[in-house]
Amino acid sequence: MNIAIKVENLSKLYKIGKKEPYMALRDALSESIKKLFRKNEKDKENESYIWALKNVSFEVKEGEIVGIIGRNGAGKTTLLKILSRITYPTEGKAVVKGKVGSLLEVGIGFHPELTGRENIYLYGTILGMKKKEIDEKFDEIVEFSGLAQFIDTPVKYYSSGMYVRLAFATAAYLQTNILLIDEVLAVGDVGFQRKCFQRMEEVRKEERTILVVSHNMEAILRFCKRSILIDKGRIIKDGNTKEVVEEYLKYFSEIYNFREWSFDQAPGSEFAKLKSIKIKDKNGNQKNSFDSREPIFVEVEYWIIKPKNIYASIVLQNQMGVIVFIASESSSYLGRAYKILEPGLYRAVCEIPSNLLADGNYTLRVVLVELGKDSSPLYHADVHNAVGFQVFVPLAPDSPRGDYPGGYPGVVWPKFKWETYQVDKNIFPES
Repeated sequence: MNIAIKVENLSKLYKIGKKEPYMALRDALSESIKKLFRKNEKDKENESYIWALKNVSFEVKEGEIVGIIGRNGAGKTTLLKILSRITYPTEGKAVVKGKVGSLLEVGIGFHPELTGRENIYLYGTILGMKKKEIDEKFDEIVEFSGLAQFIDTPVKYYSSGMYVRLAFATAAYLQTNILLIDEVLAVGDVGFQRKCFQRMEEVRKEERTILVVSHNMEAILRFCKRSILIDKGRIIKDGNTKEVVEEYLKYFSEIYNFREWSFDQAPGSEFAKLKSIKIKDKNGNQKNSFDSREPIFVEVEYWIIKPKNIYASIVLQNQMGVIVFIASESSSYLGRAYKILEPGLYRAVCEIPSNLLADGNYTLRVVLVELGKDSSPLYHADVHNAVGFQVFVPLAPDSPRGDYPGGYPGVVWPKFKWETYQVDKNIFPES
């Protein structure tokens, strides 16, 4: 089988705080001349620069679907931008054979002043397609996007949801050999996500080469036999998707599932200090990735230095920064908020019930609180983004997802009890 994408020792250096411009030909030539007179490249190795990618090498065969996974800022989007020719590498090279369709950062470079119709034809023309070929796909693109009423409106007036629907439809339906997709399965409403999954199934059967960047492990496991794990600009693992995802979850867990301090370095006050925060499963094992069907235990240990009515609270936020809930040790029983704790080491454990949280990454803010006489809180310790964990809602009959592969809106995804039964055999009972 022929090679569709070949990446060799690819590296990309960014200057922190500087937005990289799109370069005209004259700028590119000027930049090349300037490089001849620059000082040693080692001068770049300082705190003002960061390697988004470093010595990345891999090959993708024609017809292969490969998942690219990793934490935010790992270098995934930078890789796709280089493959899409949106930006250029600092070192190394990437050879891409065939027409490339890309959907990066919920867009494919539509011109804001042009209408949806004009952008579809412009994009197809850039891909080297003839007008007749675009004509044959046009109706399918418009139908998929659901934007027939707005197709002759300039895209600058589109909402973000309208824009991404048209962008995905255009990239997915026009005849490209290679399709690069960045997080499109994480945006849009429920109906759009369902259509994206269906179209991805069709694209897979067309044996086109696809690279998919996503934090949705269910999607990666479903569509990709092979995946690549990237962290800090380097490839950590490349291979069977199940094994790569397991490595990712293990790697994620080792970094984020606990925080611990010595007494001298611990956040706190003269009355109380935090000792540790840990995320555990029901067996007491520290971990950071949970099936939604299992409970999650947050363990907070703290020192009381002087007698005080202090208790622990946690604030759970999802990956969009939305507060999912606030849970407080003070709600464990009436009067807990005003109970005076004597000096010593205390452990408070909060159980987050199973079948509650939606797919995604979560972070915890942990505080030690004293409730004043006027019910105003006084924080003795307050640690934002203290620890984190990830939740997956699997395709299973006993999960909130059931057999539905898409996502649902909302900050929680509880499992409800449903009963359905026939109340009458007659469709139109006699009156």
